[in-house]
Amino acid sequence: MAKNLEFKVRFDSLDSLQSKLKELKATHCGTINQVDTYFENPKGRLKLRETDKSGEDWLIYYERPNTLESRYSIYQLCKIDESSVLKELLTTALGIKTIIKKQRVLWMYQNTRIHLDTVVDLGEFVELETVFQGQSEPDANIEHNHVKTALGLEAAEPIAVSYSELPKHKKAENE
Repeated sequence: MAKNLEFKVRFDSLDSLQSKLKELKATHCGTINQVDTYFENPKGRLKLRETDKSGEDWLIYYERPNTLESRYSIYQLCKIDESSVLKELLTTALGIKTIIKKQRVLWMYQNTRIHLDTVVDLGEFVELETVFQGQSEPDANIEHNHVKTALGLEAAEPIAVSYSELPKHKKAENE
């Protein structure tokens, strides 16, 4: 299984990060609309990610502890051609835990994916994923902590769990 180092925080204004991302010399990779369907399963987390990009739907299995600090995650990815068929099959076999809809603005700094996420009914978040791609664990930690510091994420509210485990906020009736 693949491995990465992750960190997630709630963030009040994703727009305020633009200048810090440019100072970091991160590369803007685009905006993706995603729908993650999480399925009930006895171990880890299993989700089907459907995107608005053709040919970019994925079945993702991952295991990660629920801790507030940066944590290691192991995962497996499988590209999906017929997501609606697989979704129906997994819904029948396992049942749906929840569905998360988000807009993700993706930036890259070396091996670190910087996700600026606006999640329906949950708010705005920054998620770092430093993917292990040939570098040592200490080198990955150095890169990860450099990005975290450069973006000032230590001052934000850390999130220990998956979006699928956060309580959804109900909008007031007059909003």
